[in-house]
Amino acid sequence: MFIIKYKKIFVSISAVLVLLSVVAMFYFGFNIGIDFKGGALTEVTYDTNRPDKESLSSGIESLKIGSISLQPTGEKGYIVKSRDLNDAEHSLLLQALSENGKAPLKETNFNSIGPSVGAELTRKAIVAVSLVSIAIICFIALAFRKVSKPVSSWRYGIIAVIALIHDVTISAGVFVLMSHFFGAELDALFVVAVLTILGLSVSDTIVIFDRIRENSKNHSNIKADDFKIIVGDSLDQSFVRSIATSMTVILVLLSLVFFGPESTKYFALMLTAGMFFGTYSSIFLASPLLVLTEEWQNKKKS
Repeated sequence: MFIIKYKKIFVSISAVLVLLSVVAMFYFGFNIGIDFKGGALTEVTYDTNRPDKESLSSGIESLKIGSISLQPTGEKGYIVKSRDLNDAEHSLLLQALSENGKAPLKETNFNSIGPSVGAELTRKAIVAVSLVSIAIICFIALAFRKVSKPVSSWRYGIIAVIALIHDVTISAGVFVLMSHFFGAELDALFVVAVLTILGLSVSDTIVIFDRIRENSKNHSNIKADDFKIIVGDSLDQSFVRSIATSMTVILVLLSLVFFGPESTKYFALMLTAGMFFGTYSSIFLASPLLVLTEEWQNKKKS
């Protein structure tokens, strides 16, 4: 009942975090990768030990080919993401990567991705997220159709989607900060992270909502104060399980951050943020919103 008693405080915290995330998106902006804006991807493998990233970065910057992303891959390789390169610029890049022949290498991959591919990926990402949201509302409304009092079943679905928007927005805000301060690029993995957060977060919310539904079945005529108690009891029965489940996933993701490859570090960090705020929204946002919705309905009737 502590959460329900101070529900407005927890909902306000969520609103402030979402607002700060939106401000960060507009103020800092995303560091768009080649998957969305087009460009070139060059992958090389060194015959011996690969040079330090810092020394290579300074050599590539002297070529003046624009912003580049240099990521280690495997034990002896690098992946370089840049704008489209002509043949001369491509040769200069390979020369800089080999440190003028001092570090022999072999080019294992060179691809050029046009902006049309990026536009298509953006369109599909927006469609995918929209369809997932609609499907969640319809599924929850159908599953909760027998528990329509005091809160109608479709409002469970809308509140679940509000919680998802909360989770994705804050996670995107965290990613913007990583882009601004550490150079993380918005690429296809970002889309995968968003869809993964949607799936993981909504499952936690549905578990708590389902507990509320089961407890509501035991009350034939639910009054205003009764519903608060039902939601509070449901949270008391569920939040330990929710936190324990999320912590196991977060620990795995943190191990991927610290011990995994460089190319998936920001992906894992964003998923970690998504899991953390997804658990928060399931407990401290979605359930309090149900009670606030019920209170609003009562005021409207009176």
